[in-house]
Amino acid sequence: MSRSIWEDHRIDTDSTRTTLDDVARGHERVTDAARPEAVQRQHDAGKLTARERIDLLLDPGTSLEVGPLVTPDVASVDPALAPADGLVATTGEVDGRPVSVFACDFTVLGGSLGDAGMQKIQAMCDLSLRRGIPLVMLVDGGGHRVHELDSRPYAFGGDTGPFWRQAQLSGWAPQVAAVMGPAFAGAALFTSFADFIPMVEGTGSLGIAGRQLVKAATGEELTTEELGGSAVQLRNGNADMGVADDAECIASIREFLSYLPTNCEADEPPRAESDDPADRLCPELRDVIPERRSRAYDVMKVIRPIVDDEHVFEYNARWAKNIVCALARIDGRPVGIVANQPKYFGGVIDTAACEKSTRFVEMCDAFGLPLISLIDVPGVLIGPQAEKGRLVRHSGKPLMAWAHASVPVITVILRKAYGAGLLAMGGSRSNIDGALIWPSAEMSAMGIEGAVDVVFRREVEAADDPAAKREELIQRFYAKSTPMRAASGFGVDDVIDPAETRLKLAAMLRIHRGRRLKALPPKRRWISPT
Repeated sequence: MSRSIWEDHRIDTDSTRTTLDDVARGHERVTDAARPEAVQRQHDAGKLTARERIDLLLDPGTSLEVGPLVTPDVASVDPALAPADGLVATTGEVDGRPVSVFACDFTVLGGSLGDAGMQKIQAMCDLSLRRGIPLVMLVDGGGHRVHELDSRPYAFGGDTGPFWRQAQLSGWAPQVAAVMGPAFAGAALFTSFADFIPMVEGTGSLGIAGRQLVKAATGEELTTEELGGSAVQLRNGNADMGVADDAECIASIREFLSYLPTNCEADEPPRAESDDPADRLCPELRDVIPERRSRAYDVMKVIRPIVDDEHVFEYNARWAKNIVCALARIDGRPVGIVANQPKYFGGVIDTAACEKSTRFVEMCDAFGLPLISLIDVPGVLIGPQAEKGRLVRHSGKPLMAWAHASVPVITVILRKAYGAGLLAMGGSRSNIDGALIWPSAEMSAMGIEGAVDVVFRREVEAADDPAAKREELIQRFYAKSTPMRAASGFGVDDVIDPAETRLKLAAMLRIHRGRRLKALPPKRRWISPT
């Protein structure tokens, strides 16, 4: 009967040789079971441990930890106090597809980042770069480890490699940075390059510097929540989705990855089976748009009926509420949806809406997701607020993103389609694959009431009845802005029954699949307007 190599090792009694018992003890020391008190403190704070989070994320039996026996390589940190150097790194699978993962271990020196741990992080980044697989970062720690400053043989800068790798990985493979605890200083930079940033409300916090450093530098005394808590970062767009707890956070990561391919050169985004018929009619859409042009409505009442099972994965729901960005599926195919939201500021385009939609369009284009633009835009914000927000520059950003999109782009005009706002929503025939319009819609170079007041001011003032003259002009130009007129001049492909929106989109997506043939000049890159 043959013996395994491990049995051969047991035969060697040389005390200088590493035994299997030594190996087993080394691995045991880094487990949660070896540190019950630290684990309990983490649970008492309402958080899972790094290893528990990874177990939830990865498919069972697929985790392969990298560097579990790593210890700090400086004399100032006791290895016994820093198992795995406070950083758990692993490869594994999510829904059968490979990923690389690292998780900060808050139970080890507050999840601070030591040199050895940063080397493991860089190894995970390198792996994602080489193999073209998603990088998932579970952040729960206080930045770089000050304990090691006395022991570093060089000035700070030698451990910044992971951030350069993340920059290189951007657009090649998806990146997720989950804020599951404190994420300040270096830890915050992980989120800067991420495509999706879920944040656990109540325990997650995010910022360039923590409250103590802020107090030392500026004299301001703030709580962590006031400085960079979820209420702040979800409202300003630094985090993409608020979640209730660690389990919901991990579930959101798995769902996000389910919409995307493994990398930008992989096959089309993964299609999911659905019992929701692609040719299902949506008669409720006929009554969504109010009779009064100035009356608001919720554009989610348009989005949900047209997607599979009415399921929507919304991005940045609390930031720039005047525009909706969401992932969904139509006929099983992942799509990115951008829509004006009349409930907030009438759906006008402002600086925040430009930033939000641009980032989303670029992410969808990077990973091959078709884009659907649902348009009800009164224009671009005007006035002092717009100028202070540098909207002249920012308004070029979404246009740049739409103009460079290589994925299928389909527009549906629901109601208003005015001026530069239409361009910011991708509403130009220059780089789209399909343009539909509802009977409730109107297209114009600018808002008609405003245009009449500016262009025909003298004519209105000179009239015997200025109010009647103004109304007459307004109605004349509305009559020239109808969907039928737009269709007759080939400004759109067709005027459709709103109830047929889903089946039309599904049919168009079947035709317009994959990337477009390159038609742009052979430039190195474009230059952002801001």
